[in-house]
Amino acid sequence: MPDPMWLLVFVIVLALIFDFTNGWHDTANAIATVVGTRTLSPTKAIIMAAVLNFVGAFFSTEVAKTIGKEIVDPNIISNVVLVAALLAVIIWNVVTVLMGLPTSSSHALLGSLIGASVAFKGIAILKVKGIIMILIGLVISPVIGGLLAFLIMKLIRRLFADTAPSKVKRIFRPLQIFSSAFMAFSHGASDAQKAMGIITMALVATGVQSNMEVPLWVMVSAALAMALGTALGGWKVIQTIGSRLSRLETPHGFAAETGAALLLATIAKIGVPVSTTHTITGSIIGVGSAERIKSVRWSVAGKIVSAWILTLPGTALMGYLFYLALRILEK
Repeated sequence: MPDPMWLLVFVIVLALIFDFTNGWHDTANAIATVVGTRTLSPTKAIIMAAVLNFVGAFFSTEVAKTIGKEIVDPNIISNVVLVAALLAVIIWNVVTVLMGLPTSSSHALLGSLIGASVAFKGIAILKVKGIIMILIGLVISPVIGGLLAFLIMKLIRRLFADTAPSKVKRIFRPLQIFSSAFMAFSHGASDAQKAMGIITMALVATGVQSNMEVPLWVMVSAALAMALGTALGGWKVIQTIGSRLSRLETPHGFAAETGAALLLATIAKIGVPVSTTHTITGSIIGVGSAERIKSVRWSVAGKIVSAWILTLPGTALMGYLFYLALRILEK
């Protein structure tokens, strides 16, 4: 029997709350470097990021389809599973942003969906091939982002080796604003689709629609929720990425954001859900390493990586336990 409509509405509300916390949590991905280098004031940077997050959400729906089809079959899953997964990922996002830890909403959503689904029907319900593809994307995205940023920074150093630092800074101020805007657009293109995928899964599970094509109203709702969350600003995470991880100047910020944004926009179009947080963090480490290995604060990087490692099993356990507590709703 299809799930009741009130449960569908509840899933949609929770998915938009998750999207809001994703934007709140990930504001730093787009603006941490431009704020850290004092190229833009925090207020102007956040307004820019919120607007471009909204616009970027309409770039593609391929990631939404991957989330909706490649972890578990939306025709088998129940909305109670989605409620359990969303509660887990929302709590994880709120706790980690208050702690100032730039963890991955993508990792958290994947873990919570796996945990809740296994509690629902066992391991056999999982689409192992799709999950492996997503995990590979999540693991290699910070590496590729770091490598791209490293190479861009090396090129900048070579091209401007004989230019006075003050002139370099003047040249890269507008360029960094552009790269930050590009990063905000790419973040919206990648991350807003996760809520779109969950809502569309719920529509299929309830029998409202038969395929994973994302309706326009879902796209608009997810874009608005993410933009509002971004406007709130996760200040502790912004501080961690923008100033504690590595000392940044305007060329560094431009290189990090450009490398990360190029990767995210490309992958969003392909349809692989990766972590914007991991990607920009990897890019900042890559930029720092291009200058001097010691310019990266590796103790801070170590804490971030530890949080990344804990995210998947932590949210999987939470999703599993939440489903066990909520399965009475399926009777």
